[in-house]
Amino acid sequence: MTESEVLQFATADELAEEVAGRLVARLADLQSSGTVPSVVLTGGGIAAKIHRAVADADAEGVDWSRVEVWWGDERFVSEDDPQRNAGEAAATLLDRLPFDPTRVHVMPAAGGKYGDDVDAAAEAYAHELREAALEGDTPRFDVLMLGIGEDGHCASLFPGRPEIDDERPAVAVRDSPKPPPTRITLTGRPLSRASEVWWVASGAGKADAVSRAVHGADPHEVPAAGPKGVDKTLWFLDDAAASRLG
Repeated sequence: MTESEVLQFATADELAEEVAGRLVARLADLQSSGTVPSVVLTGGGIAAKIHRAVADADAEGVDWSRVEVWWGDERFVSEDDPQRNAGEAAATLLDRLPFDPTRVHVMPAAGGKYGDDVDAAAEAYAHELREAALEGDTPRFDVLMLGIGEDGHCASLFPGRPEIDDERPAVAVRDSPKPPPTRITLTGRPLSRASEVWWVASGAGKADAVSRAVHGADPHEVPAAGPKGVDKTLWFLDDAAASRLG
């Protein structure tokens, strides 16, 4: 796995613009070589800024209908619940550009096909990942974006929780320390199968967790210390989030 590279920006808006520009360029480059790129989206305030910046970017070289979209985690609530990461991404990005709905791999919602059975919903997403994999049980993602919580969590992998070591590609999370309590998350193995992992963090509240993750804390204590890209690991931070790197 790669060493982490830190890129620092004065503001969250500058960070979002840089990530958007790099993503558009990366997708265009992959498509020019005949690849159908795969991207894993994250949630949160900084992700929404990035999504809007991507939708507003000059992306003439990108065929959005030929981009596979996945999620690192999702809140297991009803499809129309505003807490859903997929809903935010649809409003700020996916519904604004001509993505192919068959290539947008949304995690199941509560009350849908699997009712309130979060285990069945998580296994369905794991099956979808396996079906898309050329080898192993998950695709080799091209760009995987992750946020980090103030407690060091990433996706819905929280400190001290058994999901960190689960061998399945996607699992249910119950009694999450952060609401809502029921979730679906990718686990450590698929989160480390991306060619490039892009961490995005904004705000002083993330500074301690960012420092611990970048400096190699135990992933059981700081789950964000675990996932790294096969080819590249980038941390996109505003000044506040980078303030304790030293």
